[in-house]
Amino acid sequence: MKLISNQSLFICLFFIYLPFTSLAQTKTSSLLDKWTTEDQSAKMEISASGDTLELVIPKGLTLWYNERLTGNYEISYHISMLVNGGKYDRLSDLNCFWAANDPLHPNGIFTRKEWRNGVFANYNTLDLFYVGYGGNHNTSTRFRRYKGEFYGVDTEKIKPVLKEYSDPSHLLVANQWYHITIRVERDKTTFFVNDEALFSAPLTPKQGDGHFALRLLENHIRFTNFQVTAI
Repeated sequence: MKLISNQSLFICLFFIYLPFTSLAQTKTSSLLDKWTTEDQSAKMEISASGDTLELVIPKGLTLWYNERLTGNYEISYHISMLVNGGKYDRLSDLNCFWAANDPLHPNGIFTRKEWRNGVFANYNTLDLFYVGYGGNHNTSTRFRRYKGEFYGVDTEKIKPVLKEYSDPSHLLVANQWYHITIRVERDKTTFFVNDEALFSAPLTPKQGDGHFALRLLENHIRFTNFQVTAI
């Protein structure tokens, strides 16, 4: 029987292993390439496995989906707030933006990326819809419409609350998966949690066009099955 030398065995194993390593790296890179972060702490931890992202957020973070969405569309994803004794395992602020635009740069939401830098108050300059799910230390769930035109003009008009819940059934539960669906269809946008329509608002033409983002603060989440579908 012919024996294989250690050197030959090493070369064989190297070339067998290499394609699988490269494939995994490519998938991870491809997933992260779809997103842009604005991280106030500059210390966020992010990892990817398959189509799942896990994030540990020491301070304010906005995770933008790079593609600008237009027309009639549906955003769908599953997300869980992890609370298992970690430093940033805080049960609060499972939030998101959609139909986001910068009125000073209508074709470039990322033009002022460095200036915003994940600082929550700086997003008052944008036009967008916002849901703060389990905000204020998990005491409220609010729906707001941001109007950047009032930034520096009238604070009360920047982001009025359109609707609010404070009952336990509409607040966060640790380690529970939530299925979030956001629909922009014709003259209305609707926000669903586990198939329950929590919020809706009328739309003027093209008001639903813009960017989606997760908006997070001092917490630890797992995020998966993100899809955008034309409807």
